[in-house]
Amino acid sequence: MSEMIQVTVKLFAQYRDNRFKVKEIGYKDGTTAQDIIEDLGIHNDKLPLGVLMINSKHQEETTLMRDGDTISLFPKVGGG
Repeated sequence: MSEMIQVTVKLFAQYRDNRFKVKEIGYKDGTTAQDIIEDLGIHNDKLPLGVLMINSKHQEETTLMRDGDTISLFPKVGGG
């Protein structure tokens, strides 16, 4: 039986549409940021990921999540 970790997920801009703003979610130990992105359906979203932050620091999608981490996801912003 694998351990569970608690992660605070913060969504910004259009990622909040039909989802949530902030939510604490339990994941199995060994979960990566990419696993969370896929779990939320963001990989199927029309808006590509722009910024990924874990505990207020820019991180890669392959980053292993730890108990108590906060992940913040921002869609890519277009225009000009």
